[in-house]
Amino acid sequence: MSDTLLLRLGHVRKEFAATEDGDRLSVLRGVDLEVKPGETLSIVGPSGSGKSTLLNLVGALDLPTEGELVFDGENLRTLSETALAELRNRKIGFIFQSHHLLPQCTVLENVLVPAAAHGRAGSETIDRARKLLDRVGLAGRLNHRPGQLSGGERQRVAVVRALINSPRLLLADEPTGALDRHSAENLANLLLELNREEKVALIIVTHSQELARRTGRAFELRDGQLEELK
Repeated sequence: MSDTLLLRLGHVRKEFAATEDGDRLSVLRGVDLEVKPGETLSIVGPSGSGKSTLLNLVGALDLPTEGELVFDGENLRTLSETALAELRNRKIGFIFQSHHLLPQCTVLENVLVPAAAHGRAGSETIDRARKLLDRVGLAGRLNHRPGQLSGGERQRVAVVRALINSPRLLLADEPTGALDRHSAENLANLLLELNREEKVALIIVTHSQELARRTGRAFELRDGQLEELK
């Protein structure tokens, strides 16, 4: 794909069945968005406005009811479930408000889960995991389990896990929402630094206006449509 565009949404609509009688709930009503490689952008909006729904579409976890959704040159609406799963694993990293770490696994094992799922947890990947964990200040925590870590440390593990397969796009859904102010600021700094170092595009859904102001572009999702904030 051309280096000028990584992601394109063209008049994307998303509806859900609202009642057993067949009534439909329209969540997204014609969203247009273009994202370049390595770009940072944030999406804000009221609770229930469809921010997470939009992120699920961008992350190939769901498909739009109507419209065009193209990622890295591929029309996601034409791909099989198997192809979508492979694309998610190789090219997209996910960070959520809740870290979703496996409690029985060590930090290093948690980070390697996305690679191991497709048989790619070899020596080079393990070396990358160790280097990334060192980069985020967790070199001394490799053999700890999530229950032995602070909330901020657990989110840093989740960030490294999202990056382990060298994705082209990193999606963060309220990544600082469960953290105290100091930890939230540290995580925001880390995400923006890793965006530059890893050359990965970053899309953050957040309620934090402070975090939104730090990204290259900021958008508001309201009434099912996306508007860029100036």
